[in-house]
Amino acid sequence: MKLADIAKALNARLENASPETEITGVSGIEQAGPGQLTFVSNPKYNAAAKTTKASAVIVAEDFSAISTGMLRSKNPYLAWARAIELFYRPPSYAPGVHPTAVVHPTARKKLGKNAHIGPYVVIDEDVVIGDNAVLLAHVVIYRGVTIGNNFFAHAHAVVREFCNLGDNVLLQNGAIVGSDGFGFAKDDSGHWHKIIQSGNVVIESDVEIQANTCIDRASIGETRIGRGTKIDNLVQVGHSCAVGHDTLLISQVGLAGTTDVGNNVILAGQVGVSGHVKIGDGAIAIAQSGIPHDVPAGAMVSGSPAIDHRLWLKCCAVYAKLPEIAKAVRKLSERE
Repeated sequence: MKLADIAKALNARLENASPETEITGVSGIEQAGPGQLTFVSNPKYNAAAKTTKASAVIVAEDFSAISTGMLRSKNPYLAWARAIELFYRPPSYAPGVHPTAVVHPTARKKLGKNAHIGPYVVIDEDVVIGDNAVLLAHVVIYRGVTIGNNFFAHAHAVVREFCNLGDNVLLQNGAIVGSDGFGFAKDDSGHWHKIIQSGNVVIESDVEIQANTCIDRASIGETRIGRGTKIDNLVQVGHSCAVGHDTLLISQVGLAGTTDVGNNVILAGQVGVSGHVKIGDGAIAIAQSGIPHDVPAGAMVSGSPAIDHRLWLKCCAVYAKLPEIAKAVRKLSERE
Protein backbone atom coordinates (compact mmCIF):
# COMPACT_ATOMS: atom_id res chain seq x y z
CA MET A 1 0.00 0.00 0.00
CA LYS A 2 1.45 3.38 -0.97
CA LEU A 3 2.21 5.97 1.69
CA ALA A 4 -0.03 8.49 -0.04
CA ASP A 5 -2.99 6.11 0.25
CA ILE A 6 -2.22 5.43 3.91
CA ALA A 7 -2.00 9.16 4.66
CA LYS A 8 -5.39 9.69 3.05
CA ALA A 9 -6.96 6.78 4.96
CA LEU A 10 -5.57 8.07 8.27
CA ASN A 11 -6.28 11.74 7.57
CA ALA A 12 -2.58 12.39 8.20
CA ARG A 13 -0.07 14.73 6.55
CA LEU A 14 2.87 13.08 4.81
CA GLU A 15 6.30 14.66 5.19
CA ASN A 16 9.84 13.77 4.20
CA ALA A 17 8.99 10.67 2.12
CA SER A 18 7.84 9.85 -1.38
CA PRO A 19 4.08 9.36 -1.70
CA GLU A 20 4.90 6.33 -3.87
CA THR A 21 6.78 4.53 -1.08
CA GLU A 22 5.34 1.05 -0.73
CA ILE A 23 4.37 -0.07 2.78
CA THR A 24 3.87 -3.79 3.37
CA GLY A 25 2.99 -3.83 7.07
CA VAL A 26 3.26 -2.30 10.54
CA SER A 27 5.66 -2.95 13.41
CA GLY A 28 6.93 -1.56 16.71
CA ILE A 29 9.36 1.30 16.48
CA GLU A 30 12.38 -0.73 17.61
CA GLN A 31 11.59 -3.75 15.41
CA ALA A 32 10.37 -2.04 12.24
CA GLY A 33 12.38 -2.30 9.02
CA PRO A 34 12.25 -0.87 5.50
CA GLY A 35 8.80 -1.06 3.98
CA GLN A 36 7.09 -0.94 7.35
CA LEU A 37 5.13 1.74 9.20
CA THR A 38 5.50 2.48 12.93
CA PHE A 39 4.39 5.19 15.38
CA VAL A 40 5.31 7.34 18.39
CA SER A 41 2.73 8.61 20.90
CA ASN A 42 4.64 8.07 24.15
CA PRO A 43 7.47 10.61 24.66
CA LYS A 44 9.76 7.88 26.05
CA TYR A 45 10.10 6.56 22.48
CA ASN A 46 10.93 9.92 20.88
CA ALA A 47 14.63 9.07 20.68
CA ALA A 48 13.90 5.73 19.01
CA ALA A 49 12.14 7.59 16.20
CA LYS A 50 15.50 9.02 15.14
CA THR A 51 17.09 5.58 14.70
CA THR A 52 14.17 3.45 13.51
CA LYS A 53 14.63 1.63 10.22
CA ALA A 54 10.95 2.00 9.35
CA SER A 55 10.02 3.75 6.11
CA ALA A 56 7.65 6.10 7.95
CA VAL A 57 6.56 6.99 11.48
CA ILE A 58 3.14 8.20 12.62
CA VAL A 59 3.79 11.20 14.90
CA ALA A 60 1.95 14.11 16.48
CA GLU A 61 1.56 17.34 14.53
CA ASP A 62 4.14 19.12 16.72
CA PHE A 63 6.71 16.31 16.72
CA SER A 64 10.26 17.48 15.94
CA ALA A 65 11.39 16.71 12.39
CA ILE A 66 13.41 13.53 11.80
CA SER A 67 15.13 12.13 8.72
CA THR A 68 12.59 9.29 8.39
CA GLY A 69 9.28 9.82 6.64
CA MET A 70 6.53 11.13 8.89
CA LEU A 71 2.75 10.93 8.92
CA ARG A 72 1.65 13.79 11.13
CA SER A 73 -1.65 13.24 12.95
CA LYS A 74 -3.75 15.06 15.55
CA ASN A 75 -4.14 11.73 17.34
CA PRO A 76 -1.18 9.46 16.53
CA TYR A 77 -2.34 6.61 18.77
CA LEU A 78 -5.74 6.47 17.07
CA ALA A 79 -4.06 6.76 13.66
CA TRP A 80 -1.84 3.82 14.58
CA ALA A 81 -4.89 1.76 15.55
CA ARG A 82 -6.42 2.48 12.17
CA ALA A 83 -3.16 1.72 10.39
CA ILE A 84 -3.14 -1.77 11.91
CA GLU A 85 -6.66 -2.26 10.54
CA LEU A 86 -5.39 -1.44 7.05
CA PHE A 87 -3.02 -4.43 7.09
CA TYR A 88 -4.57 -6.98 9.44
CA ARG A 89 -6.98 -9.48 7.93
CA PRO A 90 -8.98 -11.18 10.70
CA PRO A 91 -10.41 -14.66 10.15
CA SER A 92 -13.71 -14.74 8.33
CA TYR A 93 -16.57 -17.04 9.31
CA ALA A 94 -19.00 -18.34 6.73
CA PRO A 95 -22.70 -18.23 7.55
CA GLY A 96 -24.19 -21.49 8.73
CA VAL A 97 -24.96 -23.66 11.74
CA HIS A 98 -22.42 -26.37 12.61
CA PRO A 99 -23.98 -29.85 12.82
CA THR A 100 -22.84 -30.26 16.44
CA ALA A 101 -24.52 -27.03 17.56
CA VAL A 102 -27.74 -27.32 19.58
CA VAL A 103 -30.17 -24.57 18.65
CA HIS A 104 -33.71 -24.61 20.04
CA PRO A 105 -36.34 -24.47 17.27
CA THR A 106 -37.76 -21.20 18.64
CA ALA A 107 -34.30 -19.64 18.54
CA ARG A 108 -33.47 -20.98 15.08
CA LYS A 109 -36.45 -19.03 13.72
CA LYS A 110 -35.10 -15.83 15.28
CA LEU A 111 -31.52 -16.02 14.07
CA GLY A 112 -30.63 -13.01 11.95
CA LYS A 113 -29.05 -13.08 8.53
CA ASN A 114 -25.51 -14.39 7.97
CA ALA A 115 -25.17 -15.99 11.40
CA HIS A 116 -22.17 -18.26 12.01
CA ILE A 117 -22.93 -20.80 14.74
CA GLY A 118 -19.80 -22.81 15.53
CA PRO A 119 -19.18 -26.31 16.94
CA TYR A 120 -20.96 -27.28 20.16
CA VAL A 121 -22.69 -23.93 20.55
CA VAL A 122 -25.89 -24.13 22.60
CA ILE A 123 -28.73 -21.64 22.09
CA ASP A 124 -31.77 -22.14 24.31
CA GLU A 125 -35.42 -21.35 23.64
CA ASP A 126 -36.84 -17.90 22.88
CA VAL A 127 -33.45 -16.40 22.07
CA VAL A 128 -33.35 -13.57 19.53
CA ILE A 129 -30.04 -12.79 17.77
CA GLY A 130 -29.62 -10.07 15.13
CA ASP A 131 -27.80 -10.10 11.81
CA ASN A 132 -24.14 -11.02 11.22
CA ALA A 133 -23.61 -12.83 14.51
CA VAL A 134 -20.54 -15.02 15.07
CA LEU A 135 -20.67 -17.54 17.91
CA LEU A 136 -17.54 -19.66 18.12
CA ALA A 137 -17.10 -23.08 19.71
CA HIS A 138 -18.83 -23.85 23.01
CA VAL A 139 -20.61 -20.51 23.36
CA VAL A 140 -23.78 -20.90 25.43
CA ILE A 141 -26.79 -18.59 25.22
CA TYR A 142 -29.46 -19.25 27.87
CA ARG A 143 -33.18 -18.89 27.30
CA GLY A 144 -34.93 -15.59 26.71
CA VAL A 145 -31.79 -13.66 25.72
CA THR A 146 -32.06 -10.82 23.21
CA ILE A 147 -28.96 -9.79 21.23
CA GLY A 148 -28.58 -7.10 18.56
CA ASN A 149 -26.67 -7.05 15.28
CA ASN A 150 -22.98 -7.86 14.76
CA PHE A 151 -22.62 -9.89 17.95
CA PHE A 152 -19.27 -11.70 18.26
CA ALA A 153 -18.67 -14.27 20.99
CA HIS A 154 -15.37 -16.10 21.29
CA ALA A 155 -15.13 -19.68 22.53
CA HIS A 156 -16.69 -20.46 25.93
CA ALA A 157 -18.43 -17.12 26.38
CA VAL A 158 -21.78 -17.41 28.18
CA VAL A 159 -24.87 -15.19 28.23
CA ARG A 160 -27.31 -16.17 30.97
CA GLU A 161 -31.12 -16.13 30.93
CA PHE A 162 -33.13 -13.03 29.98
CA CYS A 163 -30.11 -10.75 29.48
CA ASN A 164 -30.29 -8.06 26.83
CA LEU A 165 -27.32 -7.11 24.60
CA GLY A 166 -27.23 -4.28 22.07
CA ASP A 167 -25.49 -4.03 18.70
CA ASN A 168 -21.76 -4.60 18.12
CA VAL A 169 -21.15 -6.36 21.43
CA LEU A 170 -17.94 -8.39 21.63
CA LEU A 171 -17.37 -11.09 24.24
CA GLN A 172 -13.87 -12.49 24.57
CA ASN A 173 -13.12 -16.05 25.70
CA GLY A 174 -14.78 -17.10 28.94
CA ALA A 175 -16.68 -13.85 29.49
CA ILE A 176 -19.87 -14.45 31.44
CA VAL A 177 -22.82 -12.08 31.27
CA GLY A 178 -25.58 -12.59 33.82
CA SER A 179 -24.03 -14.94 36.38
CA ASP A 180 -25.79 -14.88 39.76
CA GLY A 181 -25.04 -11.93 41.97
CA PHE A 182 -23.41 -12.76 45.32
CA GLY A 183 -26.36 -12.33 47.66
CA PHE A 184 -27.01 -14.23 50.87
CA ALA A 185 -28.93 -13.53 54.09
CA LYS A 186 -28.09 -15.25 57.37
CA ASP A 187 -30.98 -17.13 58.95
CA ASP A 188 -31.67 -17.65 62.66
CA SER A 189 -29.54 -20.79 62.77
CA GLY A 190 -26.50 -18.99 61.32
CA HIS A 191 -26.73 -20.48 57.85
CA TRP A 192 -26.55 -18.42 54.68
CA HIS A 193 -29.81 -18.30 52.72
CA LYS A 194 -29.39 -17.59 49.00
CA ILE A 195 -31.16 -14.47 47.73
CA ILE A 196 -32.66 -15.29 44.36
CA GLN A 197 -31.05 -13.19 41.64
CA SER A 198 -34.22 -12.50 39.68
CA GLY A 199 -32.96 -9.51 37.67
CA ASN A 200 -30.88 -9.45 34.50
CA VAL A 201 -27.97 -7.69 32.79
CA VAL A 202 -28.32 -5.07 30.07
CA ILE A 203 -25.28 -4.51 27.85
CA GLU A 204 -25.68 -1.49 25.61
CA SER A 205 -24.22 -1.23 22.10
CA ASP A 206 -20.50 -1.10 21.24
CA VAL A 207 -19.36 -2.76 24.47
CA GLU A 208 -16.39 -5.15 24.63
CA ILE A 209 -16.03 -7.54 27.56
CA GLN A 210 -12.69 -9.33 27.67
CA ALA A 211 -11.58 -12.76 28.85
CA ASN A 212 -12.87 -14.35 32.06
CA THR A 213 -14.78 -11.28 33.18
CA CYS A 214 -18.07 -11.72 35.05
CA ILE A 215 -21.02 -9.32 34.95
CA ASP A 216 -23.46 -10.40 37.68
CA ARG A 217 -27.22 -10.21 37.27
CA ALA A 218 -29.23 -8.13 39.73
CA SER A 219 -31.25 -9.58 42.59
CA ILE A 220 -34.08 -7.34 41.36
CA GLY A 221 -33.98 -4.89 38.48
CA GLU A 222 -30.85 -4.85 36.32
CA THR A 223 -27.11 -4.54 36.11
CA ARG A 224 -26.30 -2.15 33.23
CA ILE A 225 -23.17 -1.51 31.18
CA GLY A 226 -23.34 1.69 29.14
CA ARG A 227 -22.67 2.23 25.45
CA GLY A 228 -19.06 2.05 24.30
CA THR A 229 -17.65 0.88 27.63
CA LYS A 230 -14.66 -1.48 27.48
CA ILE A 231 -14.04 -4.02 30.23
CA ASP A 232 -10.68 -5.77 30.51
CA ASN A 233 -9.81 -9.33 31.59
CA LEU A 234 -10.71 -10.70 35.03
CA VAL A 235 -13.04 -7.89 36.03
CA GLN A 236 -15.91 -8.47 38.48
CA VAL A 237 -19.02 -6.31 38.16
CA GLY A 238 -21.35 -7.05 41.07
CA HIS A 239 -25.12 -7.24 41.03
CA SER A 240 -27.20 -4.11 40.40
CA CYS A 241 -24.18 -2.02 39.34
CA ALA A 242 -24.61 0.72 36.76
CA VAL A 243 -21.63 1.61 34.57
CA GLY A 244 -21.90 4.63 32.27
CA HIS A 245 -20.88 5.08 28.66
CA ASP A 246 -17.29 5.06 27.33
CA THR A 247 -15.85 3.96 30.67
CA LEU A 248 -12.76 1.75 31.04
CA LEU A 249 -12.61 -0.98 33.69
CA ILE A 250 -9.07 -2.33 33.51
CA SER A 251 -7.80 -5.75 34.55
CA GLN A 252 -8.88 -7.14 37.94
CA VAL A 253 -11.15 -4.24 38.83
CA GLY A 254 -13.81 -5.31 41.32
CA LEU A 255 -17.12 -3.50 41.75
CA ALA A 256 -19.19 -4.58 44.74
CA GLY A 257 -22.96 -4.63 44.36
CA THR A 258 -24.94 -1.48 43.59
CA THR A 259 -21.89 0.56 42.58
CA ASP A 260 -22.74 3.49 40.30
CA VAL A 261 -19.91 4.35 37.90
CA GLY A 262 -20.33 7.39 35.67
CA ASN A 263 -19.44 8.16 32.07
CA ASN A 264 -15.85 8.33 30.77
CA VAL A 265 -14.45 6.96 34.02
CA ILE A 266 -11.13 5.07 34.12
CA LEU A 267 -10.56 2.51 36.86
CA ALA A 268 -7.03 1.18 36.46
CA GLY A 269 -5.82 -2.32 37.29
CA GLN A 270 -6.89 -3.90 40.60
CA VAL A 271 -9.04 -1.01 41.72
CA GLY A 272 -11.59 -2.19 44.28
CA VAL A 273 -14.86 -0.35 44.92
CA SER A 274 -17.10 -1.10 47.89
CA GLY A 275 -20.85 -1.33 47.41
CA HIS A 276 -23.34 1.56 47.21
CA VAL A 277 -20.63 3.99 46.07
CA LYS A 278 -21.02 6.58 43.32
CA ILE A 279 -18.08 7.48 41.06
CA GLY A 280 -18.66 10.68 39.11
CA ASP A 281 -18.19 11.29 35.40
CA GLY A 282 -14.61 11.56 34.19
CA ALA A 283 -13.05 10.34 37.43
CA ILE A 284 -9.79 8.35 37.35
CA ALA A 285 -8.63 5.85 39.96
CA ILE A 286 -4.95 4.88 39.83
CA ALA A 287 -4.02 1.18 39.94
CA GLN A 288 -4.67 -0.69 43.23
CA SER A 289 -6.79 2.09 44.68
CA GLY A 290 -9.38 1.06 47.26
CA ILE A 291 -12.53 3.16 47.05
CA PRO A 292 -14.85 3.00 50.09
CA HIS A 293 -16.68 6.29 49.47
CA ASP A 294 -18.10 8.45 46.69
CA VAL A 295 -15.68 10.01 44.22
CA PRO A 296 -16.64 13.37 42.69
CA ALA A 297 -16.74 13.96 38.96
CA GLY A 298 -13.35 14.69 37.40
CA ALA A 299 -11.35 13.61 40.45
CA MET A 300 -8.14 11.59 40.29
CA VAL A 301 -7.65 9.35 43.31
CA SER A 302 -5.00 6.92 44.58
CA GLY A 303 -4.26 4.72 47.55
CA SER A 304 -6.34 2.72 49.98
CA PRO A 305 -8.51 4.26 51.21
CA ALA A 306 -8.41 6.37 48.06
CA ILE A 307 -7.62 10.06 48.41
CA ASP A 308 -6.69 12.83 45.98
CA HIS A 309 -3.85 11.59 43.78
CA ARG A 310 -1.55 14.56 44.44
CA LEU A 311 -2.06 14.19 48.18
CA TRP A 312 -1.33 10.45 47.88
CA LEU A 313 1.97 11.19 46.14
CA LYS A 314 2.95 13.49 48.99
CA CYS A 315 1.99 10.80 51.49
CA CYS A 316 4.15 8.28 49.64
CA ALA A 317 7.09 10.65 49.78
CA VAL A 318 6.62 11.02 53.55
CA TYR A 319 6.16 7.27 53.98
CA ALA A 320 9.63 6.63 52.55
CA LYS A 321 11.05 8.95 55.22
CA LEU A 322 9.20 7.37 58.17
CA PRO A 323 12.26 5.47 59.54
CA GLU A 324 14.24 8.70 59.51
CA ILE A 325 11.38 10.60 61.16
CA ALA A 326 10.93 7.87 63.79
CA LYS A 327 14.64 8.03 64.59
CA ALA A 328 14.45 11.80 65.05
CA VAL A 329 11.41 11.45 67.32
CA ARG A 330 13.25 8.89 69.50
CA LYS A 331 16.17 11.24 69.89
CA LEU A 332 13.83 14.03 70.95
CA SER A 333 12.17 11.70 73.46
CA GLU A 334 15.56 10.75 74.90
CA ARG A 335 16.43 14.41 75.45
CA GLU A 336 13.31 14.88 77.51
